[in-house]
Amino acid sequence: MKHKAVKFAILGIIAAALVGLFWYGLNYQGWIERTPVAPGQNLSPAESIPPEQRQTPDLIVLGARQEVSRGTIYDASYQQLAYPGGDVPLGRGACTDVVVRAMRNAGLDLQVLIHEDMARNFPAYPQLWGLNKPDRNIDHRRVPNLICFFQRHGQTLGNQVEGNLDEWQWGDVVIWRFSNGLLHCGIISDRKNEAGMPLVIHNCDVAREQDILTYWEIIGHYRYP
Repeated sequence: MKHKAVKFAILGIIAAALVGLFWYGLNYQGWIERTPVAPGQNLSPAESIPPEQRQTPDLIVLGARQEVSRGTIYDASYQQLAYPGGDVPLGRGACTDVVVRAMRNAGLDLQVLIHEDMARNFPAYPQLWGLNKPDRNIDHRRVPNLICFFQRHGQTLGNQVEGNLDEWQWGDVVIWRFSNGLLHCGIISDRKNEAGMPLVIHNCDVAREQDILTYWEIIGHYRYP
């Protein structure tokens, strides 16, 4: 009995250590929980608009929020996709899949748009993956390619938030750089915190709508179309 107690105690210590290391890793990347401040249980501004009157930004943000509703788990793995309209299984996806699915809700297929643009202008896109031609399975799921596409075909906006809140409109795309150099993206929400700063819908562990716009270094702010 004594040996079993010691065994369980050791297992408990190991489990606690593993949990601690896991959360340390999340915090090191900046992947920590930040709860929305102001949304409450009421309909958001975009949700309050009658469906027949919703514009592209409304549809984008509502499409992004579907990722939160379904609890999409982060998964950036390479997968063979149909074309056009290809998607990884619902309930899984990377940060870029939040943007792709949000845009598709507004009738904009980034898989097709980016693939066709890369097919015409492959050297204009980042050459980071050792490819000599576009790959329609993954190109639209890579943040550097999203940046290039939005810079070429969207509206590039300012990265400063303080004093410029009116420039951050729902449906916009934000790009961050983590402290370790990795890139991350999200969709600006139609909900705001108590100070008037918009929340962001993103996925770096599970899809969430959070008050994290200025939590990481902002390196891109785009509006499309």
